[in-house]
Amino acid sequence: MRLFIAAQFNQKIIDELTYIQSYWQHLGMKGRYAPVENLHLTLAFIGEYKDPDYVLETLEAVSFEPFSVKLDGVGNFNDLYWAGVQKNEELSTCVKRIRRALAENNIPYDRKRFSPHITLVRKAAFEGKPENLTKELPTGEMKVNSIAVMSSTRGKNGMIYTKIGSLQSNNSGITKSR
Repeated sequence: MRLFIAAQFNQKIIDELTYIQSYWQHLGMKGRYAPVENLHLTLAFIGEYKDPDYVLETLEAVSFEPFSVKLDGVGNFNDLYWAGVQKNEELSTCVKRIRRALAENNIPYDRKRFSPHITLVRKAAFEGKPENLTKELPTGEMKVNSIAVMSSTRGKNGMIYTKIGSLQSNNSGITKSR
């Protein structure tokens, strides 16, 4: 099972992100646009791992304060285009705690430096002026009070993300989605 830990968004942030996707489509950007239900902020990518319950149990030991997610510009990694998230101490602390708990419990995860972003378009192709992509930028901020363990499976039309369970801030407990 392919797993990751993520923050999910409220409707206001989703509306901002889908507006930018529509704007880019209007400008002529081609590619695989992330479906609304897949928009999230990855905090730790685990990859193939057979025991999601153990990941949830591991997260139970992670305490975190609610943290803000503030949209901050757009950018790209080659042909992947994203919306940025402004770094802040609470977000960084939460990510460090999650990753430390995974490491202490021998759960493998991608150890790349955390670069907060929200994938909007994969395999993007854009022949217009790059500066046009930044004439409209997503705005918005929200408090994250829970983090989710998610699975991803390959579907006929791309990846399908499913919430397995979530952890509430300040150790309010785990909620399983199954």
